[in-house]
Amino acid sequence: MPTSRAPGVLVLLCGRSFSGKSTVAAHLQQAFAADVISLDAINAERGLDGGQGIPLEEWTRTNEVASTRTARALEAGVFVVVDDTASPRFLRDGWREVAERSGAPFALVHVDVEEAVVWERVRANRADPSRPDVTDEVMREHLASFEPLGDDERALVLRGGDLPSGRLAQAVRAHLGGA
Repeated sequence: MPTSRAPGVLVLLCGRSFSGKSTVAAHLQQAFAADVISLDAINAERGLDGGQGIPLEEWTRTNEVASTRTARALEAGVFVVVDDTASPRFLRDGWREVAERSGAPFALVHVDVEEAVVWERVRANRADPSRPDVTDEVMREHLASFEPLGDDERALVLRGGDLPSGRLAQAVRAHLGGA
């Protein structure tokens, strides 16, 4: 007799590069014993360097890989955190659809920092690299093309990405409606 498994949970982190999404993902991973699916990590697995610019068709393939992994994890009842810039809007809507198809609760968490902070973090990373560099040209294009969230997207917005990890987990749990 087949058993029905509770669906997982999907939290999509979005925001500009160097906004602090990966730091937030690490906090959520610990708080919820979550699997983190990072599109940057998938690009690295595929031998692609996002900081140097990646053609749209390659980003599309990376997104397909991430969506497939996420759907499998949700169907297995796993709490999943997707770490991506998630711009433009159609990508965020696509992640909502992944959650919906799996019957999983969905939360959009926007890590929002000022552009000056982003550039400060890029410069700090160049001085003491903790992640691959992003060229100025790629970063300018990324910042200019980031599609702001619509009011109807019901995102949890972390301004400055500085919510302490304990409060972060509470805020996400509340945003998910207690799921």
